[in-house]
Amino acid sequence: MPCFSRRDILAAVMTTGAGLTTGSANASPQNTKPDWHAVAAQYDVSRDVIQLENGNFGTMARPVFAAYQRHLDKVNRYGSYYARRDVGPDLMAVRTAAATALGVAPDEIVFTRGATESLQILIAGYDRLKPGDGVLIADLDYDSMQSAFHGLEQRCGVKLTSIALPEPATHQSLIDAYEVALKANPAIRLMLLTHVSHRTGLVLPVKDIVAMARGRGVDAIVDAAHSWGQLDFKLDDLGADFVGLTCHKWIGAPLGVGISYIRRARLDAIGLYPGESGEGIDHRVHTGTTNFAAMLSVAEALSFHHEIGAAAKEARLRALRDRWAEALRGHSGLEVLTPSDPRLTCGITSFRLTGKTSLAENRAIAQELLKRFNIFTVERSGAANGACVRVTPALFTSEAEVDGLIVALKAMA
Repeated sequence: MPCFSRRDILAAVMTTGAGLTTGSANASPQNTKPDWHAVAAQYDVSRDVIQLENGNFGTMARPVFAAYQRHLDKVNRYGSYYARRDVGPDLMAVRTAAATALGVAPDEIVFTRGATESLQILIAGYDRLKPGDGVLIADLDYDSMQSAFHGLEQRCGVKLTSIALPEPATHQSLIDAYEVALKANPAIRLMLLTHVSHRTGLVLPVKDIVAMARGRGVDAIVDAAHSWGQLDFKLDDLGADFVGLTCHKWIGAPLGVGISYIRRARLDAIGLYPGESGEGIDHRVHTGTTNFAAMLSVAEALSFHHEIGAAAKEARLRALRDRWAEALRGHSGLEVLTPSDPRLTCGITSFRLTGKTSLAENRAIAQELLKRFNIFTVERSGAANGACVRVTPALFTSEAEVDGLIVALKAMA
């Protein structure tokens, strides 16, 4: 039977896309740039509504969706004959490709069913805490991760400290906020850091905070769900030993694929999954039978991602964000919740109409944007200064659609 081979899957990651870049036939890669109209054309998205809420999950590009259908057909067609014989080596080839993209070794990552599972495995499995120790979270962290840290209080007898990050923020004020908390609570031994906040889009200076915390004997678990594929980085750029990621947001794989990263030298800090025995990162997670086709499709998602280029994707998404956020910064009646500093921004940014801080008020604002202007956004709560509305463009978002948001917000502010 012609199953997927390691060579075939790794080749998918190296496959060149069709017409996604501009430049002469003899141009070097450095002299080419994405043709964003051609990139947008690779997404079969509905244009019945202006979709500026793309943070929930990423729409698959056409070649990824086609690959997912092929993989699903083959898995379904051959069933256990494939699952019992070849799926292991094939998934290891995809894992190797993902590890290469992240700049780590294959035995330092393991597939999960999403960032939530990836991070909860790390949080629940961290076994260096003892009664009386402290743990630290912030208001912009993801709700499920905050809940997981609250669970550590009950199971491990530790004290939870929660801080509010500065708004507006600066690069140094974010570092200072964590340092002040650690100085005030010297018993803290573990902290949660969110690389890109799902609430506001704020980008933390993770590497600086991790280094500062490590100097105080504090470990960090990093939530990179919204950063991988949206920002151009390798895991070593974060400096963290434990990171949770997803493949179905900004990498653009099918729903249901995530990654847990544990630095090889720190593997012993994360306990075995209940009922597991053995060595290696694979024994820190047990998802049961997963969606093989979704995991296999990560290869084609990475191929599409590499064809565009991580740096180009980051620049494009930030340019779409800057087009409305910086144009409206200082506009009467409207607050842009992330600063102008590009070190602290990405494609996601939230806004608040002055004085509108309740979740109900921001839900009403999102509904008005949809009903009056046909623009789909989403309200977010949890930030210490109040709820907000999140705007999240995608690679298929046009400048005209962003300009429509500017017109709408000027009319509403």
